[in-house]
Amino acid sequence: MHNTFKIMQRDALPASDPDIDKILSEEEKRQQESLNMIASENLVSKAVLEAQGSVLTNKYAEGYPGARYYGGCAWVDRAERLACERAKEVFKAGHANLQPHSGASANLAVFFALLDPGERILGMDLGHGGHLTHGSKVNISGRYYHSFSYGVDRGSSLLDLDQVRKKVQEVKPKLIIAGASSYPRLIDFRGFKDLAEEVGAYLLVDMAHTAGFVAAGLHPNPVHFSDLVTATTHKTFRGPRGGLILGQEKYASLIDKAVFPGLQGGPLMHIIAAKAVALKEAQQPSYIKYQKSVLNNAKALARAMTDLDFNLVTGGTDTHQVLVDLRNKFVSGLEAEKALEQVNISVNKNAIPYDPRGPYDPSGIRLGTPTLTSRGMNPQQMHEIASLIEETLVSRDSPEGLGKIKQRVINLCLEFPVYSH
Repeated sequence: MHNTFKIMQRDALPASDPDIDKILSEEEKRQQESLNMIASENLVSKAVLEAQGSVLTNKYAEGYPGARYYGGCAWVDRAERLACERAKEVFKAGHANLQPHSGASANLAVFFALLDPGERILGMDLGHGGHLTHGSKVNISGRYYHSFSYGVDRGSSLLDLDQVRKKVQEVKPKLIIAGASSYPRLIDFRGFKDLAEEVGAYLLVDMAHTAGFVAAGLHPNPVHFSDLVTATTHKTFRGPRGGLILGQEKYASLIDKAVFPGLQGGPLMHIIAAKAVALKEAQQPSYIKYQKSVLNNAKALARAMTDLDFNLVTGGTDTHQVLVDLRNKFVSGLEAEKALEQVNISVNKNAIPYDPRGPYDPSGIRLGTPTLTSRGMNPQQMHEIASLIEETLVSRDSPEGLGKIKQRVINLCLEFPVYSH
């Protein structure tokens, strides 16, 4: 593999801006020669790439189909309508808004639609697996709204709805948020809906990490139990980076107005077209097979890590994530992340529940299987990768040892190309 490796052919860019072209080539090479185990990343199809890099980037389409503030929107109107109809079909929702630029902006749109500034929200504690936008004090969700948090059980690291109920009754929030960014187990959406009804609260489910499994029918569909659902369109869903909002038809006007003109201007029509492509891919039988493989690979990775004496938060996984407590390995999350980066394995340091260390150098790492699965890897490779992780941490102070492991990683990567040519 050489430095001019290209995933997609570029015709004009090399001459127009060789500096950026070089950066793209190096990033393509990095992706090809690295094991990406970031749970929130994935590989989109070439069709998604082509839609995202299309002429629709030239079109400004402020507003909604049939009610734009600019002319010339006939074709982008068709693209957005198609994306929304597909989203409603895939997720069995009454309404879908595909304009949010990210999961964060989708969550904020829901807050803006349902709440007044200062009203109470209750979300999962960031340190226990929640998300920044679920009420963290450093985020707008925790500064413009009166935010509270619930956590997991200290012994099992699992969500205990009886403990959550006590917090709900104490806080009496206007909005409860269910969903997580680093919690590897199923969440009882029906149970959360019951808690919301007990205090007359709205229920928002953020399924950013599990949208792909929901689309494939392999995970409980929160649309059936919640008032509104937000998601990203990347991660397990395997589409372009962006967000969406799903819900009952009665919330359609509130949500649409909150997104535009409430929070955003013109939507990114090239991204919406790419979302439409990903949604069509999600309706194919091969998509279900892919999502099953993501889940099987995660379970295989969890078993392999356990066999190597790694402690897993909650003892395993029901999703694509494996959250590892490294304390018995006498290495911090930051140290592990940096060591693994040296051998071309990408992970992220991550807090564990009740972490005794600080957030910038926590006790854990988070592993994910979506990208590895998109490359065609299976449980056999998960066992090999677990061994590579173990050997890397043991050899982290040996440049020679790390060099040998890196070559093994590259060889494995070349067996499973990012995109076949």
